[in-house]
Amino acid sequence: MKAEIKINTDELVSEIAQKVTNAIIPTLKKGMDMGDTVFTVETLAKYLHVSKQWVYARVHLKEIPHIKMGKFPRFKKREIDIWLESRKVPAMQPLSAQLKIIKKSSSSMEV
Repeated sequence: MKAEIKINTDELVSEIAQKVTNAIIPTLKKGMDMGDTVFTVETLAKYLHVSKQWVYARVHLKEIPHIKMGKFPRFKKREIDIWLESRKVPAMQPLSAQLKIIKKSSSSMEV
């Protein structure tokens, strides 16, 4: 007497694929962290919307965090973002106060 087991292989493969996908997605998302990105002078200039010459000048003056790979400077995105935050200038007055000043000066000019 032989026992036969019928298995729906398509369904089994789909179930296995779904479980594998669910297991590896968190790992893949960690690997996609942009903080580990390393910029060249060109890519950093594009990221900051400045010229390559501006980037080279900051490197020469040691004003921007960078790594030397031979003679080529490289920039870690995470360090650049921290550097940018450190250069932030806080607003001194709310916009409404500035508008009042402008309104007063324009009304005094009309007299």
